[in-house]
Amino acid sequence: MARGATQVRRLLHGGYVRIHPSVQEALVEGRPVVALESTIITHGMAHPLNLSMAREVEEIVRANGAVPATVGILRGQIHVGLTDEELEFLASSKNAVKVSRRDFPFVLSQGLSGGTTVSGTMIVAHKAGIPVFVSGGIGGVHRDGENTLDVSADLTELGRTPVAVVSAGAKSILDIGRTLEYLETQGVCVAAFGESREFPAFFSRQSGFQAPYHVQDEEEAAKLIDSALGLGLGSGVLIAVPCPQERAAQGQVIEEAIQQALSQARSKGITGKDVTPFLLQRLTELTDGKSLDSNLALIQNNARVGSCIAVALSKLQKARRKRSQPGQKDMSAPQPVVIGGINVDFIAKAQNPEILGGGQTNAGRVRRAFGGVGRNLADCLSRLGQAPLLLSAVGKDEHLESVLHYCHHMDMSGVLRLEGESTATYCAVISSAGELSLGLGDMAIHQQITEQYVSQFKEKLCQAPLVCIDGNVPLSTIQYICQVAREHQLAVCYEPTDENKASKPFLSDSWKALTYISPNLQELRAINRTLGNPVPAELPSRLEDAVQAAVALACPLLSHLQCVVVTLGAHGVLLCGRSLAGSISLHPGAHRQAAAARLCAAHYPAIPIRREEIVNVSGAGDSLMAGILAGMLAKHDTGTCVRMGLLAASLSLRSYEPISPEISTSSVSQEQVKSRSWPEAKVWKMD
Repeated sequence: MARGATQVRRLLHGGYVRIHPSVQEALVEGRPVVALESTIITHGMAHPLNLSMAREVEEIVRANGAVPATVGILRGQIHVGLTDEELEFLASSKNAVKVSRRDFPFVLSQGLSGGTTVSGTMIVAHKAGIPVFVSGGIGGVHRDGENTLDVSADLTELGRTPVAVVSAGAKSILDIGRTLEYLETQGVCVAAFGESREFPAFFSRQSGFQAPYHVQDEEEAAKLIDSALGLGLGSGVLIAVPCPQERAAQGQVIEEAIQQALSQARSKGITGKDVTPFLLQRLTELTDGKSLDSNLALIQNNARVGSCIAVALSKLQKARRKRSQPGQKDMSAPQPVVIGGINVDFIAKAQNPEILGGGQTNAGRVRRAFGGVGRNLADCLSRLGQAPLLLSAVGKDEHLESVLHYCHHMDMSGVLRLEGESTATYCAVISSAGELSLGLGDMAIHQQITEQYVSQFKEKLCQAPLVCIDGNVPLSTIQYICQVAREHQLAVCYEPTDENKASKPFLSDSWKALTYISPNLQELRAINRTLGNPVPAELPSRLEDAVQAAVALACPLLSHLQCVVVTLGAHGVLLCGRSLAGSISLHPGAHRQAAAARLCAAHYPAIPIRREEIVNVSGAGDSLMAGILAGMLAKHDTGTCVRMGLLAASLSLRSYEPISPEISTSSVSQEQVKSRSWPEAKVWKMD
């Protein structure tokens, strides 16, 4: 871990490189990261196919337990890990440069943008401390290379840069035999992946040449890479993965097309680094898209294999570090516990302002995401370094594997996996303006998060610094948690989930054992209605009126709750509680020691975001609350806690996922809060 942190700091010190927070965090923590090239985006495929391919590849890496780090150059700065907007910029760029070792000085000095080749990506990956890099196929010795001396810089880079490259061998447009000879001269360890030693030729599983070695699975590949890195040879490793059998193009068809494309390239005088993009484009045309289908299949397969190798390598390295410190004991602190729902969400957003009825098909975009309030809270807390235990339930169905892969960074050991049950799913149809038009949900499995199941974790509950529970959980389970909280003086946060579920704890005296609740105005009104308190018929939209209504509705609850966190959407958040030393205390138990303290409300404005930047609102409230709770668990002051929540919410609003993958201990932290200027919180006395 220390070595990773040192390497990251050195790379950042030069000012040429920006490492994405999620990549930086993973490197520092010793988690698996996979480097990805960007020349395939800028020069390998046409827009928008290149963009969808890049997104799919990153998602495959995440689903298999690693963090994707696409390397690219944007306006003269090297980026290790790209946002979706940056991917889109590179994918649609008309003037992107193809960047290999020789090109870095000029491209950076001129402030240009470009896609990094295998060679260029290897250099950056090595400097960032990323040992595994996934590519489509490497360059090599071009046909007639013995006369033209046209040899790809990828081969010399493999000879001098200690990074493992996972690719579908060398591109079939090259001279495979001479490429393997050149790699031998450079001292590169080459191994075919799988049962056969046949060296793959990009589009085709067969090249007619044997690789020097072969590894049967990701564990063997990881051991090979670990040995190479451990020896300090200074050279790379090439793991050659054949294209999936069911999608592999016929070798003879491809070979005939290659010969025709090469002839056309010569007649047009195309040379150097322009040859490969030209040949790939002509191959797509000459094979009626078969070569492109194979290209996509092998890239996706390489991403899957490469990320599994990176995970296996990470486990090997962690085990070795553990063995080297035999006297070190596990001093991990008690975990927070989150109890709540996991959903697979299908979000359909209409392209046109008007959604047509009558059974007509509307143009739009459909995305799958992983949500559920409990899952969202646990996800965000995990990204903020709190490592909560999630207690939930999923079905052993077609969604199980994807849920577990997506949530690999979370402690899912407490999640029930039930035969014959369906994982909770939710489908939302959203207008082009982002308004919900129709929602359908199958949430029956949440009823399986029973008191009997949760009680199996009573020891962890009693030790937990915080327990979070959402409104999806059955009433009897909520009452059980409140009973345990009362007996053991636990801090419990209740997330109401929606207006219909908000009142569950308030149907009895159970709610008096809660510490925090985080309703919006509608949910807060529903809670008061259940308690028999007076409520307004209409809720205001103007900020001053909304604050006044929230204060009136929160006041009756503060006789027992420590803090009511009222989410106000674009208006920010209102904290209602007891003022200690000039601010509302969030730390558990403070309200019991200061019963005489004055009731106050503090309003913190949201971070301004342009409407066109907002992609998804479904996880913003959960991100806000998780950020606040993470700050509280880290014992920060109230202002810092709330602003950490606002930072997390602003990132999730810009993300297609309910919880933004960009949320990390780097992007949401006390340091980030201190580095920004914030408007003062406005405070009102409530009594």
